[in-house]
Amino acid sequence: MAVTVAHRRLYWSVDPAHLLTSVLEQVGLGALLLRETDGTVRERIAGALAESALLAGRIEFFDLRRPDDAAETFVRALQFAGEAEDQLLGAAILAHAAFVPGWAGDREGATERLAASRAYARRGAAPAFMRAWIDAVDAECASRCGDGNGALSLISRAEAELAADDGQHPVPDWMNWFTPVRLAAFKGNTELAAGQVKRARATLGAVLDTLPVTDVKQRSVVLGDLAAAAVAAGDVEEACRLAEAALGELSRTWYATGMDRVRDVRRSLSQWQDQACVRALDDRLYGWATTLNAISLR
Repeated sequence: MAVTVAHRRLYWSVDPAHLLTSVLEQVGLGALLLRETDGTVRERIAGALAESALLAGRIEFFDLRRPDDAAETFVRALQFAGEAEDQLLGAAILAHAAFVPGWAGDREGATERLAASRAYARRGAAPAFMRAWIDAVDAECASRCGDGNGALSLISRAEAELAADDGQHPVPDWMNWFTPVRLAAFKGNTELAAGQVKRARATLGAVLDTLPVTDVKQRSVVLGDLAAAAVAAGDVEEACRLAEAALGELSRTWYATGMDRVRDVRRSLSQWQDQACVRALDDRLYGWATTLNAISLR
């Protein structure tokens, strides 16, 4: 469905709440159409609906911070992928679903979903690119559940997967959220969570230099992680500068995940809150635009 392709492209540049409404409307209409079809046509429509529902779940979870809504949407996406008999879409949906318990500190729930994701990936002869991404998701969930060493091991495995990729299995065209530089961003965040501050600053700095200026959402996250690393290194002024730079990206395109990073940084600066740079950050953080976005999307 051409609309699905257009939505994937728009995801990186438009207001997430408006895009979510559009995508969910497409899913609703498509679900009605699905009842009236069978055979190959039914599978094609179901596949397009699975893609659309996956995108909706991503917006709910990462852009709008609505984990409960996202969990329900991922279940619906998986149902559509089952109708389409698309193993790789199933693997992608299940790995996304793992973020919900993983970010809540539920390692068992995340691990169960990731095990299912890997099973679907094996059945679908997943390319190395997808296997590496699943490992990266697993690493982030492990980090958030306090398993820093396990997370670093998973990142190393993901890097090995990409290094050994022979290119024989093509990456699905809908898998547009993962690149080698994004794996490096996962790595930097994992190093930071594991207390490897110097390595994290080097990794994340290289990521920021490589990310396209148009990749506003990811840049806000990386800047937030760099700011957190600066705080850990005791470099308060640099932390504030980087956090303000992240806010600059967020003023261009709202991304709840990026704002969460900035808020975490500000909380870690409480002992320096009387410094001029922290006050300047507060002036930017609590400006009209960011405050209204934060309130309206909760």
